[in-house]
Amino acid sequence: MATIKVPSTIPPPSEDSEQLQKAFAGWGTNEALIIQILAHRDGAQRKKIRETYYEAYDLDSELSSDFQRAVMLWTLEPTERDAYLANESTRKMTASNWVLIEIACTRSSEHLFSVKKAYHAKYKKSIEEDVAHHTSGDFRKLLVPLISAYRYEGDEDLKEDPENEYLKLLRAVIKCLTIPEKYYAKVLRLAINKLGTDEWALTRVITTRAERIAEEYQRRNSVPLDKAIAGDTSGDYEHMLLALMGHDDA
Repeated sequence: MATIKVPSTIPPPSEDSEQLQKAFAGWGTNEALIIQILAHRDGAQRKKIRETYYEAYDLDSELSSDFQRAVMLWTLEPTERDAYLANESTRKMTASNWVLIEIACTRSSEHLFSVKKAYHAKYKKSIEEDVAHHTSGDFRKLLVPLISAYRYEGDEDLKEDPENEYLKLLRAVIKCLTIPEKYYAKVLRLAINKLGTDEWALTRVITTRAERIAEEYQRRNSVPLDKAIAGDTSGDYEHMLLALMGHDDA
């Protein structure tokens, strides 16, 4: 499945910024116009838009809920996005170790190094510090070396106890390192099939990996990913996610 569809001719960043300002103005946000612009610009184009607009206006104030999150993540550069997700995962009421594993194991060493620099620049401390502070025991032993670009080597039988959270994380590490598309397809399946959609996981995966896992998702679930998303989301949030997947109707 194709990724986002960028028009052959696009207006200059200043014009896109002006249109975005109009979309945010007035009594209500024009989500359709926001999707029309941001969901159809590549990373370099979004960066230029952000440079001319993002610092001058409060983008977040006129957006809401899951749609806001998808737009916010999409406007960030990949390394900034991962730094934000890593920080957010350590600040959640219960630390989301799965997100940290995704970042540590599915990104290249070069990318992970850039994430660490982006993290330190934004939060004025190292990602290793935050991970160590918000985890303990076996989880800390596993996650800190992974984030530090080392690989954990253990001799446990990873299927010995299917309900053991630590062994679950180890299995996720191996899957992320060897077949990340399979891992992310499972994350999406669980997010969509959960009683009450897990929008946090759904938004995170679609804004970072959608183009790489759509085929794997359909192969494993016999349902196209865009159809599954359309059946479990609605409104502007649905339109934004489908547009990021290159959906014709978004």
